[in-house]
Amino acid sequence: MTIGGAVSSVDSAESDHILRVRGLSVAFTGGSRTVDAVRDVDLDVSRGELVALLGESGSGKSVTARAIMGLVDEHTSVRASEMRLGDIDLLALSEGARRRLRGERMSLVLQDALSALNPVLSIGDQIGELFRVHRRATRKQAHASAVDLLGLVGIPAPSRRVDDYPHQFSGGMRQRILIAMAIALEPELLIADEPTTALDVTVQAQILELLDSLRAQLNMGVLLITHDLGVVMEVADRLAVMYGGRIVERGDADSVLDAPAHPYTEALLRSVPQVEARGGQLLTIPGSPPSPAQIPSGCAFHPRCHLAIDRCSTERPELLQITPLRSTACFRSEELIDERG
Repeated sequence: MTIGGAVSSVDSAESDHILRVRGLSVAFTGGSRTVDAVRDVDLDVSRGELVALLGESGSGKSVTARAIMGLVDEHTSVRASEMRLGDIDLLALSEGARRRLRGERMSLVLQDALSALNPVLSIGDQIGELFRVHRRATRKQAHASAVDLLGLVGIPAPSRRVDDYPHQFSGGMRQRILIAMAIALEPELLIADEPTTALDVTVQAQILELLDSLRAQLNMGVLLITHDLGVVMEVADRLAVMYGGRIVERGDADSVLDAPAHPYTEALLRSVPQVEARGGQLLTIPGSPPSPAQIPSGCAFHPRCHLAIDRCSTERPELLQITPLRSTACFRSEELIDERG
């Protein structure tokens, strides 16, 4: 599959883009001063592909997702030069029209399945409601569709479990139920926000394999938001790495993983535990991610970067194309690639 959005020269045909975002900026305006949480983000997701949006907590990943979905409050300002879902201009829609799109054409899977599910309604009722509201299905039809969906996402004995309640399922099974609800109406875009958080490694792998399988079956674009580079190594077609509210590197997954061109991406990759390094010291990134209210001048990563030079503290590097499939925002990206070459 061709990955949309790495650079203009390698974009897939525009008709293949289910999500196209240009110049997205999000600011929080409810406090004593405006806080810029996301700055000038470009994203593309094509039909049938999985794009991973990576970064530590506070980098702006979830804020980006909620801005795309239109799930922001009156104290949040969203600006973009372009934001399209297929042939629909999201920027031109009313709140009511945007609400009708959610579930029908784009869905969001949250990371906390227990709090996202209603504890007093059975799983069948919660899934079935989607079909009753959006498809005008009868209760019997909705119940049958709920059973089918539970089977699709790998819930054992779905016809029996459909009448159970959220607390009767394990964390991994609840996450599968959230995914079932998100794909119930076969949306073109699925945004999964940290769907493997708090799950053990084996269950994480199962959830990722499920997402990978469903995007192929339904020809659905998937934007997977995560802080863990290790969980997407086998399933992502393209990576976009965020730091301090900006995308600092993006490209096809193989190129980024084989030879990261930004020190932050390299640091994320080094921090993934390796079997061959068993017994050795686990590598970490020094310091902490900056608060959105206190982004450093120049390159936001420079206080934590081992390659930082003087200009990094005063000049912000632009996100520029460095190879046909890669873009990065670093003054020393070529040196970093040469070192690995």
